[in-house]
Amino acid sequence: MPTHGSLSKAGKVRMQTPKIETTAKKNSAGPRVKNRKLYHNRVELCRNIGQFKMDSYRRR
Repeated sequence: MPTHGSLSKAGKVRMQTPKIETTAKKNSAGPRVKNRKLYHNRVELCRNIGQFKMDSYRRR
């Protein structure tokens, strides 16, 4: 099985890139909150797909 390039150069680019320290990430609300919002829109408000943002979009 032929190789594409020599194995001595493996990982060259990763070694050359500078290390960036990780920053603190904001925790997401999680799937429970998202699913609750989707249920509210679909079942309780009886909105179809594309009607979730009726308050923010208004036709003139």
